[in-house]
Amino acid sequence: MIRDITIGQYFPGNSYLHKLDPRAKIVITFIYIVALFLCKNFFSLLLLLTVSVAAVLISRISFRVILKGMKMILLIILFTAVLQVFYNDKGTVLWQPFPRWDFVITDSGVFSAIFLSVRIVALILFSSLLTYTTSPTMLTDAIERLLSPLKHLHVNVHALSMMMTIALRFIPTLIEELNIIISAQKARGADLDSGSLTKRAKALIPIFVPLFVSAFRRAYELAFAMECRCYNGDNGRTRMKVMKLCLRDYLGLLASIALTAAVIVTSYLDLGSLFLFESVI
Repeated sequence: MIRDITIGQYFPGNSYLHKLDPRAKIVITFIYIVALFLCKNFFSLLLLLTVSVAAVLISRISFRVILKGMKMILLIILFTAVLQVFYNDKGTVLWQPFPRWDFVITDSGVFSAIFLSVRIVALILFSSLLTYTTSPTMLTDAIERLLSPLKHLHVNVHALSMMMTIALRFIPTLIEELNIIISAQKARGADLDSGSLTKRAKALIPIFVPLFVSAFRRAYELAFAMECRCYNGDNGRTRMKVMKLCLRDYLGLLASIALTAAVIVTSYLDLGSLFLFESVI
């Protein structure tokens, strides 16, 4: 499952999303997240989910790659759904698994569990496209440009954006290193898949210790390489590619704003009853 993590990876392409200005993509992603938490019924949520699927199709990135990256959050989705089912006691009681306890399963709890699960899937599905379609260098420049007003408050925006991008960039590298260490430990006879929980936790020590050592060594090598190349932050720095907003960027921003307005309208008007959906919030 560790091999399936795709966070921080960049897939080069020539799609509409790849051509968008990174600053516009960051703003569009932020607007989408806001709209996602403004939706109040299944109709508005399905509208956003449809937009996420359409964005994946436009990006020309394989659904298999995105679904592989979502395997790691499957446990979080299931845990959230179970909590919603057992802790939401509003509505009609469908089943009471433990008669002596107060735990009951209601229709509102089931609707809420499905609603939040779909919301998390839509969130991961759309937000992951930001790193999939944007190179780390362009992402760093975009974050720095968007946070540039903080320079007036004496905030080192360049260092902040550089740290965020390096952290994203090294996630796939550390995952690859972790796979190599696990394979090496298994070749030496380490048993990582059986035994009690305490035994499995102790078996992870020979894995995480060399992983941390490797991470610190890579950080030192990166810092040394940057110093050898006379890196001094953004002082006097020029860029080979100057970012400029064009028509497609403005159209993407307008489409995201229109989507948010549609979500607000469908959330606060009683459109859910027309499609046999029930409001869960």
